[in-house]
Amino acid sequence: MQKKLIGVCLINFLIAALMGLTLRYIFVDPIAINYRYLTHAHSHVAMLGWVYLMLYLFIVHYFIPDKKPIYTRLFWVTQIAVVGMMVSFPFIGYAAISISFSTLHIFCSYYFVRLVWKNHQVASPLIRKLLKAALVFMVLSTIGVWCLGPAAGILGSASAFYNISIQFFLHFQFNGWFMFGVLALFLHQFPIDDWMLGSRFFNTLVISTILTLSLIISWFAFHPLLLWINGMGILLQLLAGYYFIQLLKPHWTEFWSRISKLTKWMYGLALLSFLLKIVLQAASILPEVGDMAYQYRNFVIGFIHLMMLGVISGFLFAFLLQKYPKTKNTKSLSLGVYSFILGILSTEFLLLLQGVYYYLNLGMLPHYYLILLFCSILLPLGILFFIINLRNYDTETLKTT
Repeated sequence: MQKKLIGVCLINFLIAALMGLTLRYIFVDPIAINYRYLTHAHSHVAMLGWVYLMLYLFIVHYFIPDKKPIYTRLFWVTQIAVVGMMVSFPFIGYAAISISFSTLHIFCSYYFVRLVWKNHQVASPLIRKLLKAALVFMVLSTIGVWCLGPAAGILGSASAFYNISIQFFLHFQFNGWFMFGVLALFLHQFPIDDWMLGSRFFNTLVISTILTLSLIISWFAFHPLLLWINGMGILLQLLAGYYFIQLLKPHWTEFWSRISKLTKWMYGLALLSFLLKIVLQAASILPEVGDMAYQYRNFVIGFIHLMMLGVISGFLFAFLLQKYPKTKNTKSLSLGVYSFILGILSTEFLLLLQGVYYYLNLGMLPHYYLILLFCSILLPLGILFFIINLRNYDTETLKTT
């Protein structure tokens, strides 16, 4: 895995984080920027320029033994699509140019799926199934994107169909493609030989991922049956969480003893966020909690950031940290790790607390937007220190693992 390709992903993430910081600055001191357009740019660059491309690199590195030049060429074409969205969305929003670059990214992802499906070599049945499920969910999620045009043209952008299409894409991106992708990479490190337990974990996680879409649909097209379906999905997700712990238990002590302190911190963030994600989704089985999540934007943003920053980015950074030589773990890298973690914890706490204030009709927290802005500075700061320390990245270890 080339350092420059990792650097491209981290720079994409830094730009997305700076866009997010700008979005929060607007609430402190309004500036002449289209908030909605910048939000589109922020989300697209974070999801498709950071998470997608970083997963791309790790999947090729670990699961594709014959690394043909096509993978590098496809990476750069995909990055062109990301840059196109990066520079077009903030100024024009959804328009012909930005939609063209988004479409290019989708077709690149389809070709990536074809290549990986054909050329991957994975010994473990569980890891192979997780990898294939991630790819299937990625393709499935794009159905939501293809529905946006007809939905907006026929029913309008305020219609239930349009909103469900957006949420369909996000649900299967975050809970499907991203989640299954990082789990495949994480569990790849463990010599799991209990295939029956592995199958139970995989099956319950897949079914729960599909069923929990029903809660989102109920927000825009309510039917009592959807809440029952979501409840079944939540119970299966809790069961999947239990199986996940059982899979790790026999191997955890040995794994934990051989990773560095910084890596432990990042894995701790990722695993804690993963379990918290399950708990929060389990809470949605209560109708009042499900309604709160829909009515108060803070809870929705907090959950998305928990998934994006805590779970997905936490795992991706942990994978990267495992390849930083312990002898080269500099103070600035440590500062980057702790800044990033503190930035996530503090902003998540503020979003949750403000959401509770809204729910209790207590109004705004004193200086809420200013405090949120200062806490948010820690996120791009942490990413910047990762980029600075990329020169110490152990490419020799990467070649042999």
